[in-house]
Amino acid sequence: MPDKDMKKQSGKIQENNIDMDINSDENMSGTAHMNEAVSDDAELEKMKTELEELRDKNLRLLAEFDNFKRRNAKERLELIQTAGREVIIDLLDILDDCDRAQQQMENSEDVKAIREGTLLVFNKLRNTLQARGLKAMKTVNEEFDPELHDAITSITVPSENQKNKVLDEIAKGYFLNDKIIRHAKVVVGK
Repeated sequence: MPDKDMKKQSGKIQENNIDMDINSDENMSGTAHMNEAVSDDAELEKMKTELEELRDKNLRLLAEFDNFKRRNAKERLELIQTAGREVIIDLLDILDDCDRAQQQMENSEDVKAIREGTLLVFNKLRNTLQARGLKAMKTVNEEFDPELHDAITSITVPSENQKNKVLDEIAKGYFLNDKIIRHAKVVVGK
């Protein structure tokens, strides 16, 4: 019972002068199979599932990273606070020594004993700060270095070998663990 508008020839269907090569058996030759539509839907569902899993994984990673940043900032703040705390605890002993030296100055007339006590307190302060990594710059008679020194003023010098050298130190410069924390204020020869 062939219809005059539709002819079937070896897997080809011709309908209204449109050739379609459809085959129900995927092992037989043909450009389109009936099973492809089913596999496309399954593949699409699989891809949607994978996409949702990747979105979920991405969201969890972002949340985890945000928590890490918050925790890291909190730890850094605590570290800064405790680092300062340790230095202050070390300086409290020196402050106690300063209080005792002040009492001695008020009660004693012996200038030599007061000077010795004061020098002991100063040395203890210097040693404590050096133990924490503080180091004074050597500046006098050194070549002027704008990376290390702040020139307060310059004065004319009689000899050529004193030009561009530090002649006097107004305020000491300091390094903390080999990093400059204060530039030396100096007078330079010109």
